[in-house]
Amino acid sequence: MRILRMHNVMAAVLFCVFAVAANGADDKIEEKQNEIREMAQDTLQRLYKAEPRTKAVIKSAAGYAVFSNLGIKILVAGSGNGRGIAVDNRTKNETFMKMLEVQAGLGMGVKKFRVVFVFDNQKVLNNFVNSGWQFGGQATAAAKVGDVGGAMAGAASVSDGVWMYQLTDKGLAVEITAKSTKYYKDDDLN
Repeated sequence: MRILRMHNVMAAVLFCVFAVAANGADDKIEEKQNEIREMAQDTLQRLYKAEPRTKAVIKSAAGYAVFSNLGIKILVAGSGNGRGIAVDNRTKNETFMKMLEVQAGLGMGVKKFRVVFVFDNQKVLNNFVNSGWQFGGQATAAAKVGDVGGAMAGAASVSDGVWMYQLTDKGLAVEITAKSTKYYKDDDLN
């Protein structure tokens, strides 16, 4: 009888330990999700300030995605990574995502920037979220800044139905570059 009680007590203690550990993991996930949401909102506010018409464009789009990237380049090789969120404007569904960038070429330094994708239709948004997306080689497009270019001023068309804004510490980038960049779901945060 005493052994049975001891087993019950041990089982209860183990259950409590696992419950506390699981709750702590959930808190860390929620904390990371909130950090990404805050980064996304900060980025959108900076974009709206630099190009006010983008607020209406993003609101009327099928969806959008916002990423923060930190890249390092030393001599002939470089890499970068970041996290972000894709939002379906129709359902308000959020998908947390990661990005990974690899680049080659002479250079040295650290580059921090943020990227906003705007999706014209549900098909390209769903493809981005569910299949990931990758720039091959190098995609560089000159963005139009100022009043020239209409509602998408400051953006570059990077794929059929996908527009991209790139922001640096100095504001909206005039040249938008993506070198071998992969975007994919973050299994740890979804």
